[in-house]
Amino acid sequence: MLLAIDCGNTNTVFSIWDGARFIATWRIATDHKRTADEYFVWLSSLMALTRTEATITEAIISSTVPRVVFNLRVLCDRYFNCRPLVVGKPECKLPVAPRVDQGTTVGPDRLVNTVAGFDRHGGDLIVVDFGTATTFDVVDTDGAYIGGVIAPGVNLSLEVLHMAAAALPHVDVARPAKAIGTNTVACMQSGVYWGYIGLVEVIVREVRRERDRPMHVIATGGLASLFAQGTDLFHSIEDDLTMHGLVLINDFNKEIP
Repeated sequence: MLLAIDCGNTNTVFSIWDGARFIATWRIATDHKRTADEYFVWLSSLMALTRTEATITEAIISSTVPRVVFNLRVLCDRYFNCRPLVVGKPECKLPVAPRVDQGTTVGPDRLVNTVAGFDRHGGDLIVVDFGTATTFDVVDTDGAYIGGVIAPGVNLSLEVLHMAAAALPHVDVARPAKAIGTNTVACMQSGVYWGYIGLVEVIVREVRRERDRPMHVIATGGLASLFAQGTDLFHSIEDDLTMHGLVLINDFNKEIP
């Protein structure tokens, strides 16, 4: 079975693919100091508690935090006796190479989302990922990643607002009952929620203008469903997009002679 690992700036997700479906998915806070042994104790305990019977024979990693990759590799080598593919490394091939400025390094998560989005929806696609950063990935007609946009993430913006303005409290992201807030928390929630709706809609509009063609728009990430309530921009919400992409990339590399 395949162990797919998606390491983001905030959380790391482990999923087990049995060849037909994901039989288990677990999430842990990303910490570059966590050792391979600690990962294994945590992971094996969850497998036992949930009675997940799985023999891991292969693994693939996508990580936006380079310092975490070493211990994840050791985890796979030491405890599952397999050398993981790492998205973004030369030995991990993509179905279509990205077309960006020479010398540019594209985030592994963006490459994985591009592969998954193209598989499900075809080209001329915009993938909006509501993560630690809010990213927009533009997928060409043939499935190539051709660039995009990076904006501060929603929770990051709220945290900075709280830290920089002493009188403003920390608030959760929520859709406000109305645009005009009548207390500090409601004002902040309205500004962040409707501000990000505006940010997404304007960026998508500009991408469509530059591409001069219809562009399918999908959303992923933890807050995608929340923001989809405030706009009819998204054609679909893909909660499992990154994991689907990891499976596709792993399968593609197995087919290479």
